[in-house]
Amino acid sequence: MDQDFRHDAVMVREVVDLLGPLQPGWVIDATVGGGGHAAAVLEAHPHLAVLGLDRDEAAVAAASRRLAPYGPRAQVVGARFDRLSLEADRVRQQTGSAVVGVLFDLGVSSVQIDRPERGFSYRAAGPLDMRMDRSSGLTAAEVVNGYEEAELARIFRDNGETRWAGRMARAIVAARPLADTAALAEVVAGAVPAPARRRGHPAARVFQALRIEVNAELEVLSATLDQVPGVLPGSGRCLVLAYHSGEDRLVKDRFRSWSGGACTCPPGLPCVCGAPRFARLISRGARQAGAAELAANPRASAARLRAVEMVPSPEVQS
Repeated sequence: MDQDFRHDAVMVREVVDLLGPLQPGWVIDATVGGGGHAAAVLEAHPHLAVLGLDRDEAAVAAASRRLAPYGPRAQVVGARFDRLSLEADRVRQQTGSAVVGVLFDLGVSSVQIDRPERGFSYRAAGPLDMRMDRSSGLTAAEVVNGYEEAELARIFRDNGETRWAGRMARAIVAARPLADTAALAEVVAGAVPAPARRRGHPAARVFQALRIEVNAELEVLSATLDQVPGVLPGSGRCLVLAYHSGEDRLVKDRFRSWSGGACTCPPGLPCVCGAPRFARLISRGARQAGAAELAANPRASAARLRAVEMVPSPEVQS
């Protein structure tokens, strides 16, 4: 039930601080979850309003409830975040106010992981689902029981970053059909050497890889980031919290390109290739959660926060 939706938002103080300098307007929380970041931003910054997006119906219900006290300064919409441009246009037309910030928190909420019926957890038996939006789309069962062995291995290698991808894929194909998450976790564990199992359950990376495949997370993120420069004005800010190296690498590369990293001229020489610069990096490298937060919420250890500020108009490198 949605009333049980709980999610500990990560690096809230850092997010609130980074959004503080924005001009009055709307921040789109593109992955609103339970509304933790959105509520903190609304509480700290009366000059900002928040439009929350999420494709998980339980998250939409929970965030709507949590943000209701903020009245017209908060809206929550059930939508995948690749509708960013459309939702930005809608809120601008509806309110007459600009969209000045975009926030992505790419992590899976604790409640999604901990509920067996969602199929995200290898710790308890549940359906092979893993869809963020349970109304449509590919399921984990279709991937596990239908993909060719080579394709499974590629997914485990690219999305799960496991050295045992081939062995895991081979074992899964041999054990088909697999009925639930417990059966999948058992097969995966049996496919790797015992010393590897002592370093943590090997199914963790497989379940991560399947979740990314089922929800097309990297493809959707890439397409959505391409929309950001057209959504934000000069001095607008985009913040991304990533938890998987593939996501973080994609964000890092895109931010680098926006900030002039696409220039192909030799280092140390004036730019003559005309590479545009859409943004400036707010800080070099990614920020990470502090010791106090890690002690209270160990799941924050994987979080990497990157931020850029858009320039008033695309500049040419000089």
